Amino acid sequence: MQLKGLVRFFTILLIIYSLYQLSFTWLVRNHEKKMEARARNFIKNNFPAATAKYPNDKDMQARYQDTLDVAFESRLRELLDSTREVTLTYGINGEMSYQKAKEEELNLGLDLQGGMNVTLEVEMSGLLRSLSNNSKDPNFNQAIINADKRKANSGENFITLFVEEYRKLESARPLASLFASASNNKIDVKASDGDVTRYLRSEALDAFDRTFRVLNTRIDQFGVAQPNINPDRDKGIINVELPGIKDKERVRKILQSTANLQFWEVYTMQDQGFYNGLLKTREAFNIKYGGAIDTSAQKDTATNITDTTGTGDTTNKSLKDLAGGNTVDTTKTTAPATLTTIERYITFSQGMRNESGQVSFPAAIGTVALKDTGIFRKYLVEYRNNFPSDAVFTYGTPEKDKKGRSLGFVPLYALKTYGRAQAKLEGDAISDARQEFDQFGKVEIRMDMKNFGAAIWKKMTEENVGKPIAIVLDNIVYSAPNVINAIPNGTSTISGGYSQQEAVDLANILKAGKLPAPARIVHEEQVGPTLGRDAIRGGSLSFIISFVVIFLLMLVYYNTSGWIANIALILNLLFTVGILAGLGATLTAPGIAGLVLTIGMAVDTNVVIYERIKEELNRGKGYIPAINEGYKRSLPPVLDGHITTLLTAVILFYFGLGPVKGFATTQIIGILLSLFCGILVSRWVTEWFTNKNRHLEYFTGVSRRVFRHAKYKFIEYRKVAYVISFVVLGLGIAAFFNGFDYGVEFNGGRS
Repeated sequence: MQLKGLVRFFTILLIIYSLYQLSFTWLVRNHEKKMEARARNFIKNNFPAATAKYPNDKDMQARYQDTLDVAFESRLRELLDSTREVTLTYGINGEMSYQKAKEEELNLGLDLQGGMNVTLEVEMSGLLRSLSNNSKDPNFNQAIINADKRKANSGENFITLFVEEYRKLESARPLASLFASASNNKIDVKASDGDVTRYLRSEALDAFDRTFRVLNTRIDQFGVAQPNINPDRDKGIINVELPGIKDKERVRKILQSTANLQFWEVYTMQDQGFYNGLLKTREAFNIKYGGAIDTSAQKDTATNITDTTGTGDTTNKSLKDLAGGNTVDTTKTTAPATLTTIERYITFSQGMRNESGQVSFPAAIGTVALKDTGIFRKYLVEYRNNFPSDAVFTYGTPEKDKKGRSLGFVPLYALKTYGRAQAKLEGDAISDARQEFDQFGKVEIRMDMKNFGAAIWKKMTEENVGKPIAIVLDNIVYSAPNVINAIPNGTSTISGGYSQQEAVDLANILKAGKLPAPARIVHEEQVGPTLGRDAIRGGSLSFIISFVVIFLLMLVYYNTSGWIANIALILNLLFTVGILAGLGATLTAPGIAGLVLTIGMAVDTNVVIYERIKEELNRGKGYIPAINEGYKRSLPPVLDGHITTLLTAVILFYFGLGPVKGFATTQIIGILLSLFCGILVSRWVTEWFTNKNRHLEYFTGVSRRVFRHAKYKFIEYRKVAYVISFVVLGLGIAAFFNGFDYGVEFNGGRS
């Protein structure tokens, strides 16, 4: 074998890589077991056992046990959140925290740990109505209804179905007459149907992407470490797997709710009433709680809202620049390190002095470590009465470095709601938003308001000149720019040192304020943790049994050469699982089935090769020529079997979702590695033995006796086989035309 040096190199490399990837899973499991033990000790020390609390009441024992289980889960989440940054080991890139190891571990699907599988369909009917300015044309509205009905049983996208249905009802009126007025000059009234269709498809894909981004953000709220989200833009569906989720109603509510973009005024350190409440809270906290403090100052960059038609100064300056390099310590965070303060959990924003001596304040009141957000919110609830009654605390997006990596901190804002549930200005007031460049080549976002929104925006900006206004989507603050001057015409620019990608993202968020294409759950499946444990137990048992049986069979039938096949088998499994972990793929119960199938195909390669070698040996050839001929002549059938199976797996991967894709992923990786291990690795190991003058044995007493006198007359009974084949084929065709019984995936219902 000419490439044995390369094979040896890749084999060793894959062994190191696979062990490295699987080490994350081992580290995470050890850490989580320790936290589970601490959580159990906490419950044991702070809550009496169910039998001790209600010794003679079985019903109350069961109810109280449910309370203990909830308390345990809550305490465990707190411990895991608070230890996100705890160093578990040191990796290639330095310290390996629990959070980083969690992101790198082998993902388990919801069928292995319980959770929910939800399929959402992005509804395009609302988008078309929005793009047509809610046309009252009866044929237009009927075409949408007809397209909705056809969509349930068609693979075509919604826009194609709508155009077909509209043309059935209206043969003369051009499509452009419906959409030109609201297209912002993207099409005109003379545009052809083809141009309008392309425009509608472009808008539909853009709307799908905005909906997907909003859903992606919402899914983060569930606290799922490894959600699996699979969007299909062509079909307009999104498949979401949420391992570990138990609250089904909360999932349904959050995923299907309309995106809620709002513009809120905010409290800053400059608001005396709010600042006094902060000092009061700090003093009370200092007395009650203990701990070390963090006195590091927060860096903040000013962002501004300006009138695009005004003459005000739109140059962006950092707060440090505005202060002339001087800072004002408004919260006295220079206390000695031994003093007990609330700064253990929050780093307060600093006031900045400008050239004229005036002090300005960032929109955020401070930053909180991601690991402390849950416990800090508890403290905010505890001291809620110290702050204005209309103040609502909410977090912003996590701070990132220039490479887009999270710094582990998130800003905290206090929204000034005036006791209202709805903001003065919401997302339905925005007509368009896009990323542009100003006259100096700096990145900015241009935002246009509808007429009713422009009037509200004018009043808000007049009342908040020099103050920030927070842009909030689904209770997350994405930006809080300062108002430089009043904006009378509803056309604004938002600037503030954004990168081009950040500006595009913020523009998309503004456009997604009121989603014209909301998501609707069309299928959901919930797997309890008990079913997950049963799946793991059953899958593991089937895997172990199949592995042991095949392992022993290879030794019994092929003697010492069976060890080579088993080494290839073990390496194949190690590489498959290691690569799955490295790719961030999710291991599901069907994935375990794929592993079991991989075991069979892995040894099948060696069986074909070894049987050919045995034939050559029986013909009287020498040991080395028999091996060479065996590997050479068995290559075509081995490739034939693997390639046909690989094509099937690729098709399953392309068209499948969720469990089907999990099975296909495992099978594709397993098949490719089966060829590598079964042909190249086993040949390399065989030659290694040969070079040491240690010939492998391919026969045992059992294998010499099996099939020695076997004579099966396959050709003689070929006509009988033809008849049976045609009968089965006919029954299959008849069954196809007789119809199928559809499952819940097609008919709906409960699973």
